[in-house]
Amino acid sequence: MRKLGVGMIGYGGIGRVHVMAYRNIPYHYGLTADTINLVGVATSRSETAQKAAQEIGCHFWTADYHELLARDDIDVVDICVPNHKHEEIITAAAAAGKHIYCEKPLAMDVAEGQRIVEAVEKTGVKSQMTFNFRFFPAISRAKQLMDAGFVGRVFSFRGRYFRSSYIDPQKPLSWRLRKDISGGGALFDLGSHILDILYFLLGDFDRVQATLDTLIKERPVAKGAVEKGAVDVDDIALMQLRMANGTLGNVEISRMGTGVTNDMQFEIYGDQGAIRFRSEDPSWLEVYDVRDPGQPLGGMRGFRKLETVQHYDGAKSPDWSMSPNFVRTHAECQYQFLKAIVDGRPGSPTLSDGLKVQEVMAAAERSSAEGRWVAVAEVR
Repeated sequence: MRKLGVGMIGYGGIGRVHVMAYRNIPYHYGLTADTINLVGVATSRSETAQKAAQEIGCHFWTADYHELLARDDIDVVDICVPNHKHEEIITAAAAAGKHIYCEKPLAMDVAEGQRIVEAVEKTGVKSQMTFNFRFFPAISRAKQLMDAGFVGRVFSFRGRYFRSSYIDPQKPLSWRLRKDISGGGALFDLGSHILDILYFLLGDFDRVQATLDTLIKERPVAKGAVEKGAVDVDDIALMQLRMANGTLGNVEISRMGTGVTNDMQFEIYGDQGAIRFRSEDPSWLEVYDVRDPGQPLGGMRGFRKLETVQHYDGAKSPDWSMSPNFVRTHAECQYQFLKAIVDGRPGSPTLSDGLKVQEVMAAAERSSAEGRWVAVAEVR
């Protein structure tokens, strides 16, 4: 792989994860340490930008991302800013000829997402979404099995993504709890991930019926503050979905899952088999095959665990038998994008994939507001 310069735009919690992953990529694939050069960082304030640069170890920092985009030594920009800034920054980066790696969700709404995709396609720069859960080997294996017809005709599916990150009513308001900055709540934050996985494995969505609710409607405006402000995004989203091929399934999304840390899971049931995965046990993909003999005494039938662990193609370290983790999925997502740039091919998952997810989230919001099934085509 040729050397590439990366500029970070935004450096909050997920920005740190991205930097950790970039630092790890050379070790995973036996590349020289300077293959990925973290050139600079832009944040909203000079003091945070300088502190971020010191932590990252890069020599350039700025409170004006346009200065970062103007640098000739930056090939790729990694965008980790609140959702309401995505369109502005992506459009500027594309115009500057920078390849674009963007955190989910793509946009604040469908119209904005459409404008983003069109702006990037016009310039011809490479781009990719950070849907990192696709890059667990177990999910790559699930994709292979689905494409090979392992489950046969799909009868139904179930998806879920629960966290317990907002169960404390004293947790203060943040940008993720403000619709004017985030665009949506648990549906956008967590739902975008599980909806992408289902889209990846099952194809296009057709229609949705959803209920979204806000369980804690006011929160302190700052840590320890008496004054409270309104929460105007969802804490929980319950959805029924029909796919383009007619398959019906359920999706549950919540940031109020008491006792759960970070649990994304799915189940797919077909006439020939079934597949299930849970991110809290990421070394394994569970499969059931009806072609296994059922006799004597149940024969060999039952869910079996495939040892997917860290079977990443071409990886040199760590050993394949080690358990995968969240940061490793980010490293793989980033590596595949950088490799796509070098190879001159499109990145995947694409911004258009992000727009597909944006559309079903918009349909879910309209369904909850209007109390009816909403076709995804209605929000396009």
